[in-house]
Amino acid sequence: MKTIVVAYDETPESERALERAVTIAGALGSRLVVTSVAPVVVSPGRGGAIDATDTPADHVAELKHAREYLDGQGLQADYVPAIGHPDVAIVEVAKEQSADLVVIGTREVGLVKRALGQSVSEGVAHHVECDLLIVH
Repeated sequence: MKTIVVAYDETPESERALERAVTIAGALGSRLVVTSVAPVVVSPGRGGAIDATDTPADHVAELKHAREYLDGQGLQADYVPAIGHPDVAIVEVAKEQSADLVVIGTREVGLVKRALGQSVSEGVAHHVECDLLIVH
């Protein structure tokens, strides 16, 4: 397993995913890639304006925090900020980085959110072309 991509956004779920990815990368000597996605929502208002719910700067800061954690663990990684729908962006980063494994955290979403397709882990699971580890 040469390359592991982990999605990180400072939630407890993504922190567990980062910890698991660090353990696996350290044990296997894999290259670790950490990504944080600034989601973009298209507003149905005037002209279909794009509204970033989080700024890209927020996600650069998240990657900085991930770097601090990894430095403390004695591991190096590549850091890739992304913009877009989180599941699509994570899948794209995995493809671009030739990932062998994607690690993401998950939390239980309600029935309504699941029906609306708002589970990032489900979206990644349906589209990623490599192995996927979903950390609960």
